[in-house]
Amino acid sequence: MLNRSEDEVMRAVYLLCDGTEGCLVSPAEILSVLSRNEKLGEDELDDILGALQCDGYFDLIRSERKGEKMYVINLKEAGFAYRRTSKQKQRDISFKIFLALLGALATFVFGLILKGLFG
Repeated sequence: MLNRSEDEVMRAVYLLCDGTEGCLVSPAEILSVLSRNEKLGEDELDDILGALQCDGYFDLIRSERKGEKMYVINLKEAGFAYRRTSKQKQRDISFKIFLALLGALATFVFGLILKGLFG
């Protein structure tokens, strides 16, 4: 399971790869796609990309182009499945919220019935 920063970076990488097998991106491009709430530096980004590589989301090659740091990213199977996994996680959260509301409603109704019988 990815933490919040890893999830944001993986979302940015998936978006930048745009459904292709791989992409060539700079750290600035990745940081520009991240949400405004996520404040990361290049060192933190490098650590997160390394962690995602270890988790099997993509292959990562660090290189330089005209003195600028670049990443060559080739998505693996887990990287291609990121979007589907993300949607499934959202569905699971929605289902748990629905169950919690249903349980609260059932408890309320049961309480009213007991109050009517014994109150």
